[in-house]
Formats: sequence, C-alpha cells, structure tokens
Amino acid sequence: MPIRKKVTILGSGSAGLTAAIYAARANLEPLVIQGLQAGGQLTITSDVENFPGFPNGILGPELMEEMHKQAERFGTQFIYDNAESVDLSSRPFKIKTSSDEIITDVLIIGTGASAKLLGLESESKLMGHGVSACATCDGFFFRDKTVFVIGGGDTALEEATFLTRFASSVTVVHRRDSFRASAIMADRARNNEKVHFILDSVVEDILDVKEGQVTAIRLRNIKTNEVQELPADGVFVAIGHKPNTELFQGQIELTETGYIKTDGVKTSIKGVYAAGDVQDELYRQAITAAGTGCMAALEAQWLLENEEAEAESEKKTLASTKAS
Repeated sequence: MPIRKKVTILGSGSAGLTAAIYAARANLEPLVIQGLQAGGQLTITSDVENFPGFPNGILGPELMEEMHKQAERFGTQFIYDNAESVDLSSRPFKIKTSSDEIITDVLIIGTGASAKLLGLESESKLMGHGVSACATCDGFFFRDKTVFVIGGGDTALEEATFLTRFASSVTVVHRRDSFRASAIMADRARNNEKVHFILDSVVEDILDVKEGQVTAIRLRNIKTNEVQELPADGVFVAIGHKPNTELFQGQIELTETGYIKTDGVKTSIKGVYAAGDVQDELYRQAITAAGTGCMAALEAQWLLENEEAEAESEKKTLASTKAS
C-alpha cells in the first residue's frame, strides 16, 4: 500500500529538517526521505561556529542530530532511504524509494548540492580535518596558517581572497596556465600580496592521513611532470558545486547551471517548493538553507489551508444548492 501524506520532504540537511520542524508544528505530519547522506553536507563538517545560538560552536553532525530530534519530537516521520524516482506530472505527486511508494499533496525539495571533489582517497579521509570545500564555513580555523586553494574559477579566487583574512599564506593551484575566473576576480587575487599561484599543476595527494590532519600537499606539473611536496595546514577544494537535481530534470524548471529555479521558494509547479542549496548557488550556508526551509513549510501550510477552505466552501455551496 502506498504511503499517503500531505507533505513530503526530500533531503535531511538544514533546509529539509527546518521544513520538517515547521510543517510538523503545523500538524501536517510531514514525511522526510533522508537520502543517501542523511544530514547533508554538515555531516562532513567538523566545527560549525557561524550558526546562531551556539556561542562556543557545535560539531556539524551534532547540529544535524539535534535538528533531527527536534523534527521527530513534533511528529515528523522519517524514511531511511533514497528517492529513486519522482513523478511531478500531476497532483498528488508520486515518489518511489527502493521499498516504498509515497503519494503526497505537497513536495518540498531539499536535496542540496554536492561539492565537486578531486576524488583522492586522502581528500575524503581528511575532509573536516584540514580539507574543506567551504572557505566561508571553515576559514576562521586557519588563522596564521598556510593554505592551498584548488581551482581556477571565480569561486576559487574569491575563496582565496577571503582566506587572506585569516591565513598567513594562500596558494592557488590550477591545472591550466590561465584562469576561467572573471578579470575582476583574477586581478583582485593577483593584487593581494598574500595570494600566490602554482599553475599547470594538479594535486597528486594530500598528506597526512596517518596523522589525521593536513601536513603537506603533493603537486605535479602537467607539462614537466615535476612533483613537489609543499608544507600545508589546509586545502580548500573550489572546483564548483553540482546541485542534486537529477531526479527532477525534464519535470521542473532549472537554471542554466542545473539549480531549481524559484520565486522565493516556489518552483514552476504548484505544490512543489525548493529550499536550500538545491536552489541557492550564491550563499550556500546552513542558516540560509534553514531560512528557506522555513519558507517552504509555511508556503506548503498556506497552500493546503487555502485549498481546504475552498473545498469546504464549495461543499457548503453545493449543499445549499441541493437544499433549495
């Protein structure tokens, strides 16, 4: 038997769980399909010091666990599975996981975006221990440290410039001899005395997994094959983000870069809302994701209340017509 819900939320990061908290408190009994990475990107973040309410900071996984408990406390139901297909062609919408079919009046999409990574084993093992994909989130922890930024686009050069507020030295590593970044961003980075450049080079490895922290970076020049190992305290991977929108392609309006196009949190389909990094390629912060999660839940509540009121009004009108 399919599961019938008023509100279903895809994703269990900051956006999804905040939406769940608000929807649950509105007695909508939301269902959260957690996805493969329950808790979202914050589960691979160590200290979070910019989320309001935690003056001493909080671990990323702990913050998401607290949000999960809060949503659960108000009656949110969770499915520990991944959505395999979604049908948005008509309401109610249909979602299939590996073991369940869900029919829902409203869908809130909070599937997030994934940072593109280098694919090194050491990169994944040292993520949150000197390796990061978010300078805004983690730059503060590298005060007076030597850090490297990998990438050649606007994001990489913007993050490199931002990191100079904290780090003593920032080196940008790019596989080409010219940048894909805008001229303004490139000039800004070049004019910053703390920013250095190593071009025509790729990352061979990040050390040292055995020590449990970043101690050095190994680079290879793709033109000469020369390998050099340089001391490092941190490595920031800035080669872009990929919104997790594969399920919705061809069904909902997306931007040129693949993010869900929204008006506030409203998508091109009535009854479908998008919150967090899946529709935000600019801010990408836990607090902004939480804010749009709140907005999506409120929009869902108002839509359902209006539709219920209209249905009740039609019912009364029909009864009155029959009586006369």
